[in-house]
Amino acid sequence: MTERDVLEIGRYALIVALKLSMPVLLFGLVAGVLVSLFQAVTQIQEFTLTFVPKLLAVILALALFGPWMLTTMTQFFTYTYNHMGPISR
Repeated sequence: MTERDVLEIGRYALIVALKLSMPVLLFGLVAGVLVSLFQAVTQIQEFTLTFVPKLLAVILALALFGPWMLTTMTQFFTYTYNHMGPISR
């Protein structure tokens, strides 16, 4: 395994990490903005009001995108395993 192979796998790992985190982060971001707007309009400042909708949004994102995330991770691990080459001692 050459340096180029290691760098390619590292770059691919970063891309996969970004792809997997984006749906969850976007759902949390949208829920946070909506709750913040609601709090600004109603002037209700309650911690649980911000926490619970974000938690539900993240759970929804994981439920919706979970199979795709699992497939993406499986493809990454298969790619990494196939490009490792023989391990010599």
